[in-house]
Amino acid sequence: MYKPTSRRGALKRTATLLVAPAWIRAQPASPSLTGRVARYMAEAPTRDLPPNVIQAAKHRILDTFGAMVSGARLKPGEMAIRYARTLGGPPEASIATTRMVTSAVNAALTNALFAHADETDDFHAETKAHPGCSSVPAALAMAERQNRSGLEMIRAVTLGYDIGCRFLLALGADHVRETHRSAEGYSSTWGATAAAAALAGFDEQKMRYALSYAAQQVSGLWSWSRDEEHIEKAFDFAGMGARNGVTAVTMIQAGFTGVPDALEGEHNVFDALSANPHPEEMVAGLGKRYFIEETAIKTFPVGYPIQSPLSAFLQLRKQHQLTPANVEHIDVRLPADGAGVVDNRAMPDINCQHLIAVALVDGEITFENSHDGNRMKDPAITAVRPKITLIADKALAVPEAPRSGMVEVTLTGGRKVNQFVRHPPGTPENPLDTAAVNEKARSLMRPVLGASKTDRLIERVNQLETLPRVGSLRSLLMA
Repeated sequence: MYKPTSRRGALKRTATLLVAPAWIRAQPASPSLTGRVARYMAEAPTRDLPPNVIQAAKHRILDTFGAMVSGARLKPGEMAIRYARTLGGPPEASIATTRMVTSAVNAALTNALFAHADETDDFHAETKAHPGCSSVPAALAMAERQNRSGLEMIRAVTLGYDIGCRFLLALGADHVRETHRSAEGYSSTWGATAAAAALAGFDEQKMRYALSYAAQQVSGLWSWSRDEEHIEKAFDFAGMGARNGVTAVTMIQAGFTGVPDALEGEHNVFDALSANPHPEEMVAGLGKRYFIEETAIKTFPVGYPIQSPLSAFLQLRKQHQLTPANVEHIDVRLPADGAGVVDNRAMPDINCQHLIAVALVDGEITFENSHDGNRMKDPAITAVRPKITLIADKALAVPEAPRSGMVEVTLTGGRKVNQFVRHPPGTPENPLDTAAVNEKARSLMRPVLGASKTDRLIERVNQLETLPRVGSLRSLLMA
């Protein structure tokens, strides 16, 4: 932490340097934490990434495009489009599924609102961050604005995931939530800022300013859990962060300066936001640990705590031919923090009891049946909802599997069957292959973009590292 010094002390040190041998004066100062992070960020645009990291990035970018395109047709997306039409702005970047071309700031905000208009975007279990829905729209907007290549976008998005997730580890993700704040809101600004700054080609000094602007704008309260329409939640998780990040970067491009030591100077971000920070987490394993490989790509378009119980229940349903008629009761066990997020919520896609009921009646969970608010009043669903109990089980709250789930079904006649899912499909421990990621994206985008554009977009993203200009994707993202 920065300590003010007296004028006499400063003069004494200056005199010492003046008389010291030249080889001593030439030694570089011990790099600050801000300097180490900023230097890493500045090198990101030209850093070679391992093939597996490039593949992971392409999967997350495509997955986020799917969330953007499908989210544009949900209520938060429709409201975002109406709002964007009022903003104007120079023609720098496009808004997906529309013919609007606007400023990079406005495009990042709108596309990010699409990306978390529902629950199809990716999730990082350790930090509770949703990196893709802010980092990818911010990177897309800046890549269009700066005329960058696909490989440069991949590197920028990878950096966004790293910085956003590392910031939460440095603060203590559990501490953030315990103090009524939103881990998702905090990480989104940092991730989007890093991704946008990489595409702006900032040097170390400007990266320092970017970190300071991110620190000043970081925000988020856990009150989003009371949002009944997923509108403010889309802003809190994604739109706010993408807007903040691109705003910070374009301001610095315009000549704005900032504080150069936001991570360790006086009144620094860790002193301000955490009672027990771990600042070195910002640099631990830099260049070796890539968080973009660690996020889960959701198999089901629903809240992440529900992925495991849905996987478990659908396995049981298939194995035992479960129907509303032969099921007497269903117990769903989740870790306590996840259970609190999805317990009888007003939104269908994050209501655990409702979705298990839909899975029992329909035999599957799709984008359509998981987002249909009318199904919450469907007599076929309301008839089985009382059979389902959600239990917050502290024994399931383990760091190595923070989103596991147990389902036990009692059949008519008293026989019990159960299934435990430690890591649902799409997690790093149980990953989706490229074909599965493509199929998820295809199911989300075809109803909006049509089959031909969707297939061409998927093909381009799968070869994104060879694309000379990200802007060439614009025509494929427009409905």
